[in-house]
Parts: sequence; C-alpha cells; structure tokens
Amino acid sequence: MNDIITIINIAYVVAAALFILGLKLLSHPDTAKKGNFVSSLGMLLAVVVTLLDQQIISYHYILLGFVLGGAFGAWKAKSVQMTDMPQMVSLFNGFGGAASLLLGWATLNGLQGSLLGAQTAGAFVYITLFFTVLVGGITFSGSVIAWGKLSGTMSSKAVVFTGLRELSILHLVAMVVVAYLFVTDPTNPVWLYCAIGLALSFGLWATISIGGADMPVVIALLNSYSGIAASAAGLATGNTILIVTGLLVGASGLILTNIMCKAMNRSLMNVLLSGFSKPVEAAGKIEGEVKILPAQDAFYVLEAAQAVLVIPGYGMAVAQAQHAVRELQSLLEDNGCTVDYAIHPVAGRMPGHMNVLLAEADVPYDQLYEMDDVNPRMENYDVVIVIGANDVVNPAAKEMKGSPIYGMPVIEAYRAKTVFVLKRSANAGFAGVDNPLFFKDNTRMVLGDAKDTINTIIREFGDE
Repeated sequence: MNDIITIINIAYVVAAALFILGLKLLSHPDTAKKGNFVSSLGMLLAVVVTLLDQQIISYHYILLGFVLGGAFGAWKAKSVQMTDMPQMVSLFNGFGGAASLLLGWATLNGLQGSLLGAQTAGAFVYITLFFTVLVGGITFSGSVIAWGKLSGTMSSKAVVFTGLRELSILHLVAMVVVAYLFVTDPTNPVWLYCAIGLALSFGLWATISIGGADMPVVIALLNSYSGIAASAAGLATGNTILIVTGLLVGASGLILTNIMCKAMNRSLMNVLLSGFSKPVEAAGKIEGEVKILPAQDAFYVLEAAQAVLVIPGYGMAVAQAQHAVRELQSLLEDNGCTVDYAIHPVAGRMPGHMNVLLAEADVPYDQLYEMDDVNPRMENYDVVIVIGANDVVNPAAKEMKGSPIYGMPVIEAYRAKTVFVLKRSANAGFAGVDNPLFFKDNTRMVLGDAKDTINTIIREFGDE
C-alpha cells in the first residue's frame, strides 16, 4: 500500500513539473503549441493517477464522460472562430468554477454520508468546502455573464439599477452569516443551498455591472477565481495536485489581471466597481471632419513608405484579416519597407488576443512590439495602419480630462506622419468613447471591411 502511495506522489510531482514547464512554453508563440501539449499531458497523468488513488465503484460513467467530453472539446476547438475565442475562454473559466462547486458539494455529501467522516472532519475542512462552493459559484455565473457580453447575446454596457449597491452589500453580509452557520451546522443542507444561491447571484450582479470594455480584465480575474476555487477544493479533499494546479492557475491569473490593470492605468477595485461610479461629463464635444481615402489611393502612400506600423484590434479579428495583413507585410518588405506591429495589452476581447491572431498568420514574433517600445519612435513611421482598433489609440486618453478613458496609456498613433484607420464606420469603439484621432489632419479613414480593404491594396501591388 505504501508503495502505491509513493508512486502516486511521484506521479503528482511529475504532473506538477509538466504544468510548470507547459506554462513556461506558453509564454512564447513559437513554443505555445508544445506548451499546451505538455500541460495537457500533465493533466492526463494527474487525472489517471487520481482515479487510481480513489476507490471507484464503477469506471463506466467516467469513461463515458471522458469520451463524450473529449470528443466535444476536440470538435469545439477545431470549429471555433478566432472572433469567438474570448467568449470560449470565458466559458472555460465558468466550467472550471462549476467543477469546483460540484466537487465541494460531492465531498460534503460524502462526509455527511459517513458518520465517521462527519465526526472527524474539522472546521478547516468545512471552511475550505464553503469557500470552494462560494468561489466556484461566483466564477461560473460571472463567466456566463462575461460570455453573454462578449458574444453579443446581451448588451456589453454596464447594467446598473437602483439598489444594486445595497444588494451587493447585502450579499456580502449574507455570505459571512451563511458561512458561520454552515461551519457550525454542516449537516443542515439549507446552508449549502444558501451558499450556492448567494454565489451564483453575486457573480451575476458583480459582472453585469461591469462594462464590456473591461471584460479583458474580468476574464483574467475569473481565470484566477477558477484556480483559487480548485486550490480550495484540493485543500478540502486532501488532493496535492489539485492544490498545486489551482495555485498555478490562480497566481498566473492574478499576475495577468495586474498587468491588464496597469495597461489601463486603473486599479482592480476601480474596474470591479466601475458600474457604481458616477458618470463623468465630457470636457467638450469633439468636432471635426473625417477625411475619407479610397483603398486604391492608400496604396500609393504605402508604396512610397519606408517604415510602416500596424496596430491591430478586434476589427481585424471580426474581418479575419490577419492573413491578408501578413501578405501585405511581405509585399511592403519586398518593396524595401520595414513593417512593425504594435500590440496594446488590452487590444481585442481577451489578454493576448492579437498575439494569437498574428501567430496564426505566421507573423514573426520579433516584429511584435509593446506600446512602450513604439511610442518613443512614433514620428519615425511614415504610415501607421490602425485595423479595427479604437480605444487603444484614442488620444482622448491624453487630451480630454473629461473622457472616461483619460489617463489610460495608449499607442500614440496620432504622432506618426500619416495614419490610416481601417474601420467599417467612424463610430466609437467598444468602450463607446469618441475618438479625436479620426479628425486629425494626418489621419485618413479607409472605410469598409478590413480584409477587403487590404486585399484591394494587395491587388494594386500586383498590378504594378
């Protein structure tokens, strides 16, 4: 028996090492696929060993779930569009939270079904079980709301109503009271159901009051929540690998959340409580004339350019223009032009969204630069091509104190010699903030689908 336990613990150490190695490999696009495979291998090892460690009554349902879940996951991963990836990641976070909630529920039922287990389980076990259920439920319902905002199923705007602040405070107080009652009387199922209800409803109110522009931060935070819930479940069940895995996910999610908040020059509490803040009146109305430029004329400017900077946004994902952008890059380079890419940390609908899109189109990673790298040399670019990005290049963040995004670090495209904005219309972006860049003297709006626009320019190069 001791030999089996030793083998299981060694397998857990190997699985943990594979998780850490996988995270390391995921940090670079060239090794990301290998990192995903290594992490998956570690998870498979951890699951198999855990099943062998437990007294399983029947493996039939486990095998059925493995086959059905694996087949559905493989099909979904193959069929999902890149534009739908943010909401899919949000659902992944939700499923992780739901799994932790169900594990906590099942563990509690197991303790209550065993008289010895109920007597020997201390307050620490019940506290961690309550925390598992609470965080798991918040993660699940919050992720579902985030999915709805990102997919367009519901409005991306912050939903605020009279009494929301009081309702949230009441939820927090109720959680503390129910936690005490649950730990002191764990055999009463009422407290468990109350905990589940409070968790699901709090996740809903907390996320529905956050605007869509802050969803990248929320996704990163919910990812952290799912890890914290898993780690708490590991503490409650005494499963070492679940603790380690949860800590890795929770820590990486918190680090990413912190990076995203710094990129917007806002605190985490400012993001989470954005729905409660009073709207700030704009400093003044943006006036000016949008100067339209046909794609054919944009070609002549690009043909003469020596340095071009591409700033991608969610519009590039919607138009699926990344491959066309890569082709345009090759043509420009063949024409003696250098091409760089500027990636804002919150561009797109999830962390790293633009990096994934460009990697899919085989854009060299060493040509991707962060905002702080390109801003000091923005004047050196002959042309900046803004593709579907709006808020991350909005000079209102620096010029208009009344703007909701004032103080947010942005890519200073307006300082380049010429700016091409590729959009379907001159309307405001996802955050709903008007953009003075559209009216700058050096800006030209190239209206239309980004992929069609770029393909038109590509054809012009071919005709030369």
